[in-house]
Order: sequence, then C-alpha cells, then structure tokens
Amino acid sequence: MKKAIARVMVMCCLAFSLAAWAQSDSGMGMKNDNMKSDAMGKKAMSITGKIADDGKTFVNDKDGKSWMISNPEAVKGHEGHHVMVKAHVDSAKNEIHVVSLKMVNAMKDNMKKDNMKNDSMQH
Repeated sequence: MKKAIARVMVMCCLAFSLAAWAQSDSGMGMKNDNMKSDAMGKKAMSITGKIADDGKTFVNDKDGKSWMISNPEAVKGHEGHHVMVKAHVDSAKNEIHVVSLKMVNAMKDNMKKDNMKNDSMQH
C-alpha cells in the first residue's frame, strides 16, 4: 500500500513539473522575446529630442543623453529633426525602440492655432 501511494505522489510531482515547465515558455523558444520586452520596459514613454544626422541616435532634450535607436527605419526621413518620440526605453542597453514620432515644430504650430482659436472665441 505504501508503495502505491509513493508511486502516485511521484506521478503527481512529475505532472505538476511538466505543467509548470510548459507554462514558462522555456520549451517553446519564446524566452528571448519575453526577456527583450521586459528589458525594453512595459510602457512607451514620450521623449523630446533630436534625431542624429545618421538616423541611428536620439539625443534627449532634457538631459542631453544619447540613445541608440534599435529600429532606425521608424525615424527614416527625420534625420537631424527635432521630434517627440514615443518609445520603449532599455536603460541597460542604452537604446530606445521608437513606436511613434511627431515633429516638434508641427506640434508647436498646432498649439498656436488652438490658442488663437480660443483667444478669438473669448473676444
């Protein structure tokens, strides 16, 4: 009887171990993708700065820190421009992954137009 109980317990332990291993993505080759997304941060941040002339570096206005752009194709055509990017930041690798980009001058022009509309409505 003791041997039967011991066998059942061993089988349960094996079953739980296999279930835990399958849920960890270790056996499916997804671990590297998960590690990359964890390192890049969960939420994209808005950062204002300048895209370098080579299109591979972003210089933050706030502290002057330079970041490598992990996906330079996302900023193509904006080399040398002052922009606001929404990006995932990886501090460990000193790089950003750009999600979206807006020209800062265009944003300022839109704010001026909105302010003029508000001023004209008040008078």
